[in-house]
Amino acid sequence: MSEVLDLPQQLAAIKSHAEASGLPYAGGVPPAVAWQLFSSGQALLVDVRTAEERKFVGHVPDSLHVAWATGTALTRNPRFARELEARIGGKDAVALLLCRSGKRSVLAAEAAAKAGLTNVFNVLEGFEGDLDPLQQRGKADGWRFHGLPWVQD
Repeated sequence: MSEVLDLPQQLAAIKSHAEASGLPYAGGVPPAVAWQLFSSGQALLVDVRTAEERKFVGHVPDSLHVAWATGTALTRNPRFARELEARIGGKDAVALLLCRSGKRSVLAAEAAAKAGLTNVFNVLEGFEGDLDPLQQRGKADGWRFHGLPWVQD
């Protein structure tokens, strides 16, 4: 429990709630809180989408990139946990994982936790958000919907 005390207050509360709820990873962080923590240097932001998604859909400036899966078939990256650990600087580094809708980043956070990374969180809603009734993203939630910083190549 001492590792929770070293986390920023918002993340410590999220992690405690995740543990009490039996989540197999550190928990979910709302996009605005993720931006606050990342922009203040209290956490790393790691985009787990494909390189193609980052290039053509957009990405958060200065975020790290470790693909959870690659290509259009989304083939699982078998080295994900090792690559993530190397990019964030160790098993206890605080990292917030971002994907398109918050679903792949949950799987990535679970894999990271299973590999012994103790402070890896999921960014809820993802970069583009969930599909709406018209099968479109970005109309109800997600990083971009909330007007948080991003760029497009």
